[in-house]
Amino acid sequence: MIRLIGAGSRPGRGETVRETFWTIPNLVTVLRFLGVPLFVLFIVREEYGPAFITLVAVGSTDWVDGYLARRLDQVSRVGQWLDPVADRLALIVVAVTFVVQGIAPSWLVLAIVIPDAIQILNALVLFRGSPNLPVSNLGKIRMALLLLGAPVLLLHRVPGFDYDWLYNTGYILLLLGCIGHVVAALGYLRASWRKHARERSAAGTS
Repeated sequence: MIRLIGAGSRPGRGETVRETFWTIPNLVTVLRFLGVPLFVLFIVREEYGPAFITLVAVGSTDWVDGYLARRLDQVSRVGQWLDPVADRLALIVVAVTFVVQGIAPSWLVLAIVIPDAIQILNALVLFRGSPNLPVSNLGKIRMALLLLGAPVLLLHRVPGFDYDWLYNTGYILLLLGCIGHVVAALGYLRASWRKHARERSAAGTS
């Protein structure tokens, strides 16, 4: 069975964090950034076929860059913050575009933007930046659901694919992904509070 979560890691081998930006995984992440405005352009023009292909390509890079970083031992400090930023940006832009164009209901934006905004504010207040928390398995699963549900829902708009079961499947996947997004956000908030408490306690005893 193909291992999806943590794929590419090699048991027994330590992970080296590189200081350079110039790694293959980071270049893949940059391509994700570039694919987002291209996707929006296709949607605005109602060219749903090319928009679907672009969205699939953008979504697949979320798995590919992580796989390559582990497989090629090219984990970098830049990639550790660039990858989640690319994820958040892509999710928010896709969600807003879907809602504005009437492809998805407004709760899609609310369920994604509000938890992310709360997490950012929480991180700024407690850590004045990123809390550097590891991604939970729930976080990875909800991301997979969102990145799968969005293309499936969009495929329903492509001529010849206007099947009700496609729309229902995409809708359900996005709904489950949004529920997972909210639950994962709560988990990250609790983890950040515990980390902040540990750091304060360590500072008080030093």
